[in-house]
Amino acid sequence: MTGVKGKSGGPRKNSGGARPGAGRPKKPKEEPKQISERDMLQLLQDIAFGRVDATIIQVRAAIAAIQYTHHKKTGEGKKEAAAEAAKKASQGGKFATRTAPPTLVYSKKEK
Repeated sequence: MTGVKGKSGGPRKNSGGARPGAGRPKKPKEEPKQISERDMLQLLQDIAFGRVDATIIQVRAAIAAIQYTHHKKTGEGKKEAAAEAAKKASQGGKFATRTAPPTLVYSKKEK
């Protein structure tokens, strides 16, 4: 049939199917990079600053492991921090509470 794509008259060996070398080029497989044993926090900082190249799996593993070695600060929330700051401000300086005014002594004299 003439005029129709892929249907030319006559037998062809490579008419249809995938052509060799066609399509997107294949990505080369990444080999896991060797990262020496070190502190997970230091490793994540090195990755952030670009000193170490790491795969996504290595970064996720470091994030998961850091939770067991470096704990978050706890015990003091926003309310407690604000109350502590207010207490420090009231103890000295411009907003310190004043001492009691002196008492006036009144004595009655007899006439």
